[in-house]
Amino acid sequence: MTKKPPALFEKFIYILIAVNVIAMILESHESVHLQYDVVFQIFETISIIIFSGEYLYRIYLGYKNKGLQGVSKYIFSTFGLIDLISILPFYLNRFISIDGRFLRILRLFRLTRIFKLGRESASLKLFVKALSAVRSELKFTLFLSVLMILFSASAIYYLEHDTQPEKFSSITESIWWATISLATVGYGDVYPITVGGKIFASIVSLIGIGIVAIPTGIISASFVEEILKMNRKQKD
Repeated sequence: MTKKPPALFEKFIYILIAVNVIAMILESHESVHLQYDVVFQIFETISIIIFSGEYLYRIYLGYKNKGLQGVSKYIFSTFGLIDLISILPFYLNRFISIDGRFLRILRLFRLTRIFKLGRESASLKLFVKALSAVRSELKFTLFLSVLMILFSASAIYYLEHDTQPEKFSSITESIWWATISLATVGYGDVYPITVGGKIFASIVSLIGIGIVAIPTGIISASFVEEILKMNRKQKD
């Protein structure tokens, strides 16, 4: 029989995660941060101790269930990696000298704790299963997207560099324009002004709609297929 953490323990962890997310949001307000900085630090330390204990406890359960294979399965699982990432920045900050800007980025990983809420979610598990079923297709789509970004960045560089050398100074700088254009976002901070550049940008925008739609369609189809499979199993 596969052992799982007690239901009360799971509920406590879920509540702690929710409070952590609220604390992170409140801490972003300068006035609140200055007034309750010590409280936030104490709460973060206590939370890390609990989350670290939970991580070790789940490793122990994995070992009790299937030995080293169970430990490996948990550590390298999606939620095992989320559990590790959610506590790792705290220890990195304590034992390694880290640049302040990099530390602020690491703090964002605290938000991964919210994904732990979906550990027992059947819908999330179904979605992850659907993604796993179309890994090859998604990899090809990613490769196609990168190829199109590089091609678009190169083309717009040669079309616009002479007219706007400060905005399209290199192919590397042009990657930003190519990415937002293919993603059909278009912030408007960088845009072509030559006739050739405008025509090319129009074509890129139309192609971008298709590139965005391909992975969306693949994931949607796989998700529906997994739902149908699950429904057939329940009927059987």
